[in-house]
Amino acid sequence: MDLYAGLPVTIDPYADVPPSEEEPWPEEFGTDSGSTVPGTDAEPSDLAISAVPGSAPTVREPRTVTTDAAAVPGGEPGLLDEMRNGTWLDAQRFPELEWSVDGIIPEGFGLLVAPPKAGKSWMVAGVGLACAAGGYALGKIAVTKRPVLYLALEDGHRRLQSRFRVLMEGEPIPAGVQVITKAQPHEVPLMIEEYLALHPGQKPLVILDTLGKVKPPKRAGEDSYAADYAIGGKLKDLIDAVPGATLLVVHHTRKAESEDFVDAVSGTQGIAGSADFILVLRRKRQAAEAVLSVTGRDVPENEYALTTEGGLWSLDGPDLASAAAAVKTRKNTENLGDRSAEAAAFVVRRPLGTRPADLATHLEISSNDAGTYLRRLHESGRIGKRTRGIYTPLSYVSEVSECDSDHSQKDTSYTSDTPVLDDGDES
Repeated sequence: MDLYAGLPVTIDPYADVPPSEEEPWPEEFGTDSGSTVPGTDAEPSDLAISAVPGSAPTVREPRTVTTDAAAVPGGEPGLLDEMRNGTWLDAQRFPELEWSVDGIIPEGFGLLVAPPKAGKSWMVAGVGLACAAGGYALGKIAVTKRPVLYLALEDGHRRLQSRFRVLMEGEPIPAGVQVITKAQPHEVPLMIEEYLALHPGQKPLVILDTLGKVKPPKRAGEDSYAADYAIGGKLKDLIDAVPGATLLVVHHTRKAESEDFVDAVSGTQGIAGSADFILVLRRKRQAAEAVLSVTGRDVPENEYALTTEGGLWSLDGPDLASAAAAVKTRKNTENLGDRSAEAAAFVVRRPLGTRPADLATHLEISSNDAGTYLRRLHESGRIGKRTRGIYTPLSYVSEVSECDSDHSQKDTSYTSDTPVLDDGDES
């Protein structure tokens, strides 16, 4: 059977190649898997042939497969060109992770999530001004001076001026912060790209307030997760193109409560999944205390206690470690009277253990009263017990259980500041 029967063949790519008696041209390609096409190094099955009635057949030359596209001038890159082995990876030297705010805001694309009117715009403005001036973020964390672009798309210039003056506490607003208050959704990525191009090597911080101002409406029939991941992925690609730069995007929480703070991010998991780090701010209405939960690909997951007054946010403690400890103290003292709360806080600050005599000295009470406070806190699950008469923070408790059989009969809901003394107080 002639493969080209009835078709006018005007070009013979092998016209100048003498036929081989040992390897004759196959009647149909692929009939002899061990042969090669005359004039080439290719197997017959490597060649693609197409023919349209009334025209000459087209023969496409095989693509040369190589692990290095540059080795073939004009060669087409292979799918595995970017593959590297473990030896190569082990030999690489990468720059250290860059932080806009140490321990909290690294380079890359991240979200700050909180309910409406929780103070998140004040927080990001404070962070931006600190970075633009080279001061202290959250009142305690020293930051490196860098260019800052603040896309405050829910505010005007008058409100920003007033807010910035409060945050600067009498100091002039730094020239290093640039503000934009109006932009169409499709313009924002272009603005960010242009700003990053203006500051090569300077590791700028870009703040977008809020995501809702740039998120396009979902098209009919479009998957919600895919739509959310697409906008998050586009923002991530923008900032990843500039090593050391950070894009911090303000977003709202969902209304439904969840034990996992990451689930608080409004929308599908596509938004959270595309981010390099997530900050969730939780504060009760009219409360001065708040908790900032932090997680991410390169960020140690933790919770930090914050306080706010007049729009200024600050760590509850001199550093991150103290702020993390303050969260545990708050949990241990919630709904307690003042004396019980003070006793719980005293135990939390002493990881090696607290005896009733230690607490008695601190509170200036008797050892019997101190022992009662400690037992009540232990029975309500607020502190741990390492051994008889020695109480510890919960995170330092060993697996040794010394609960007496009568503990289960006691009222563990008691939290009054008036100790109920019983026989056998530990000292």
